This record gives sequence, C-alpha cells and structure tokens, in this order.
Amino acid sequence: MQTTNPSGRPKVVIVGCGFGGLEAARKLQNANVDVTVIDKTNHHLFQPLLYQVATAGLAAPSIAAPVRGLFRKQQNITTLLGEVSGIDPASRSVQLANGDRVPYDHLIVAAGATHSYFGHDEWSTVAPGLKTLADAFEIRRRVLLSFETAEITADLERRRALLTFVVIGAGPTGVEMAGTLAEIAKHTLSGEFRHIDPASAQVLLVEGGPRVLQAMPESLSQKALEQLQKLGVEVRLNARVTSIDTTGLEVQTGGGADGAPVDSYRIDSSCVVWAAGVAASPLGRMLGAATGVECDRAGRIKVEPDLSLAGHPEISVVGDLAAAMSHAPGKPPRPVPGVSPGAKQAGRAAAANILRRIAGQPTVPFRYADYGNLATIGRNSAVVDLGTPFGPLRFSGRLAWLFWLFAHAYFLIGFRNRVVVMMDWASAYWSFQRNARVVADVQGKSES
Repeated sequence: MQTTNPSGRPKVVIVGCGFGGLEAARKLQNANVDVTVIDKTNHHLFQPLLYQVATAGLAAPSIAAPVRGLFRKQQNITTLLGEVSGIDPASRSVQLANGDRVPYDHLIVAAGATHSYFGHDEWSTVAPGLKTLADAFEIRRRVLLSFETAEITADLERRRALLTFVVIGAGPTGVEMAGTLAEIAKHTLSGEFRHIDPASAQVLLVEGGPRVLQAMPESLSQKALEQLQKLGVEVRLNARVTSIDTTGLEVQTGGGADGAPVDSYRIDSSCVVWAAGVAASPLGRMLGAATGVECDRAGRIKVEPDLSLAGHPEISVVGDLAAAMSHAPGKPPRPVPGVSPGAKQAGRAAAANILRRIAGQPTVPFRYADYGNLATIGRNSAVVDLGTPFGPLRFSGRLAWLFWLFAHAYFLIGFRNRVVVMMDWASAYWSFQRNARVVADVQGKSES
C-alpha cells in the first residue's frame, strides 16, 4: 500500500460508507484534498428500509448502491474494500485486516453500530438482529421457511411454534418488523397453503419498557400500540427476555418499581428477531484505547464539540460511533440521537471542519437540527413526530403513512431506486403481494 502522496495534497481517510461517511465524502468532492473511503462492504445501505428486505417487500438492490458507483465522478476519491483492524494515531495510519496501512493527515471514523445482546452474545445465532443485508437475508429465510416447514409438519405443537413469530424490542425497527410480519401472515400468503392457514400465525412484540416507541411522545406511542393491535400483533410490555434458545425464549415480568410480583413464562417459537439493543462498532473502543479517549457504556467514543477527539484534532468520529452533543447557541448541549439525519449532519460538519483546519481557520461546534421521528406500523398505519419552527407537529394513521412513504423514497440513493421502490410499494398496496420471496439457499449460506 502506498505510503506517500504524490499530489502533495492533504490526505483524508474516511472509515465507513454509511450515512455519515457518505455525506462526509460528498462534502469533500470539490476540495483540494485526496480522499480514501474504506468500507468492509462494497455498497452503501439505506438502513431505514432494511426491514423491508427482511420481510420480502423489497429486493436488496432497491435499497443499496455500489460504493464505487457513487463516487465514480469524484476524481479525488479512492475507494477501498477492506476491514479496518486498527488505527495508529502516532503514525497517522489506518491498518487493514490484510496487513496494509493507509496513511492519513485527517481521519473521519464513521464505522456505525452493531447489535447489542446485553451480555448474551450467544443469543445472536438464535435471534438474529437487523443491521446488514446478510442479516436481512437470514431473517427472510427464517420467516419464509417457518411457513414452509409448518405446511409439512403434522405435529400440532411443533406447527404452533413454527407459526409463532417473536420480535424483541419495540423501537422503530421492532414495530415495523412486527407489523409487516402480521401483514404477511394475514394477506400476502392467503390462499397459498393447503395444510395450514397462514392467518393463524401469531406475531408477538416483546418490549422490556412500559410502552412502544419510547423515543416518541406518549400520545403517538399509544397510537402506535393501537395500530399494532388492530393488525393482530400481540404486544407484551414490561416483559424482559431472560433466555433464548433454538425452540423459544423465557420472559420475565414484574419486579419493577411498582412492586409487581415476578412472573416467568416461556414462548415456544422457531423464529425470533432481535431489535432490542444497539452497540457501537468495536472500532470505537479500539480507537479509545489508542488515543486515551473515554468511551461510554455503549462503546461510543466521546468527542469534542467539533466532533474531533481530545488531543487528536486530526481525528473526527461521527454517527453511531460518536457520543456527540449538539451545541446550539444559547441552549445547553444535548445528546445527538443515533438516527440517520444525525449521522448525515455530523458527516458534513466533520468534513467542513477539516477544510477549516486546512485553511488555518478555527473549527465550529456541531449543531444538530432535529427534524423529528417517523415509524410505520403497517398498511395505512404510521406515526409522525416533526419538529417545526412553530412547535411539534404530530399525526398518525393514513396521512402519516403516506408521509413516511414519500419521505423514505425521497432520501433513497439514486433516481432508479426511488422509482423501483415506489413501483414495488404501489404493486404491494393493490395486490397485497411481496415479490422478493425467493430463498436461494434453505441452509442460509448465501443469497442475493
């Protein structure tokens, strides 16, 4: 790997091509710098719609775009497919798993997040999470094969477990996943089986807290709960998962501040999806150890107001990997939520501050603009919480669902993806069909 820079221009390395890394690279497209983007996959993924791949509503290419294609017109950008195994601040270089080193003058780390099983990593094999296309393919395989296996299973108890789907965690991903699974069972698969009734499938949403969508106002949380129940999802609140295995899970209720008696019960299920916890990429703690900068409990590294690291102004961290604060004038600092708008804004801000440093100008604190939260529950059902100059705007139901549809289509990468997704959604709305139901390998080894 080359260790010098023939152009003599500053070298900017960006680790990760998620929302934060992509926006940082775009901000630098006309700058007098050489940029290297490193990612362990060859595609940028629109994660808010990943659950639709997992539930056969969309094909993978509709929500993903090749990284090289995104930057083909940016002549100052080089893309590398590789996994970062270390960062050496002393030599200002990024080490790849294959042993290569990539030097930098300025570094933006946007490695994102992974699943958190709260100390029970062994659950990952029986309750997959949803962060990558590989995760989506695995969940889709398990969901569809549960119905297929139930069709050929004579044992009623075994069949009941196969037709019991459990989603753990009632954040946006969990709510969207549970609602879509209910729609698949009641509408998509109707009339396709001869020995089972797919509509008899039970979809459970298990949440350890007192309500669904806890980041949203309580009124919208209640609306979401009602819409889930209308779809046929059984929501179990204040229910903590204590064990998961290949045949089901153990759940505990009670024992909270209200003094409710502790009760435990088992749910037999052959398809469990994890949507309960998020942890920063392990690269956060690795970088913290290398720089002496503290990480929080979730593994996010604490950053300065301008998103750089204390003692290392040449390193910036953005997105889910950063424990960042928003610094609005005249207001106390507040945490930046781990959502895609926050990562995008932080990526642009970090790149802009690099250009300021190169120009010998002072950097500016990061200020996050909160545009609100959206979550869809199912057909004609969603909740929207928007921030406006005149105060919060909150609504639910069909209007919120239409708003969610067009907002997500708008932010997709590429005109083709927008058109394809809108056509697929329109087809699904009128026909109730989900066309991405092909399972290429029933053993889960590979799909596309």
